[in-house]
Amino acid sequence: MSQPESPIRVLIVDDHPLMREGIRTAINASADMTVVGEAPDGEAALEQYRSLQPDITLMDLQMPTVAGVESIELIRQEFPGARILVLSTYKTDVQAIRALRAGARGYILKDAVPTELTGAIRAVHAGRRHITQEVAAAIAIHLAEDTLTEREIAVLKIVAQGNSNGEVARKLSVSVETIKQHMKNIAAKLGTSDRAHAVAIAIKRGIITV
Repeated sequence: MSQPESPIRVLIVDDHPLMREGIRTAINASADMTVVGEAPDGEAALEQYRSLQPDITLMDLQMPTVAGVESIELIRQEFPGARILVLSTYKTDVQAIRALRAGARGYILKDAVPTELTGAIRAVHAGRRHITQEVAAAIAIHLAEDTLTEREIAVLKIVAQGNSNGEVARKLSVSVETIKQHMKNIAAKLGTSDRAHAVAIAIKRGIITV
């Protein structure tokens, strides 16, 4: 007689206790998985991972102390085989790509139904990837586009705070002409000629946060 398989051991990383409770309830309702630990931030997540060695880690992105992407990188540096599934409110391609490049094996949204959550856990545990269709579509749409450089993102963040080109130039210790060129490049990459629209697109796609 074959022995029943051990349940998938899951670590939940999220700074909201009510969210963790809801996730825990959904997971523990499935006979083939169980929550073995919880962490409120990325720093605690690494400690919990070391102690528990879970099969799957569910990772939020927006957290205090050590945020999700950095936490994924830290865990994967120490445990290259770690299987991490992002559970986020961000529906943007940029945030998803950052998480996947850091080493996440999947990306789903917090408004997903419990069956998608448990299905994603099973998929990642089995060695497959799982990306919510809405997010996968956003990635596909923007895949061929030029990405903004770190300097362009820095410029856009300051512009988003309501600063003029001159003020941005002073803050970054460069010329106004340099900032104008950066803004021209940003507009071309984002497909807009209006700085306010460029900021709006960058926020919507998760390139910058305000």
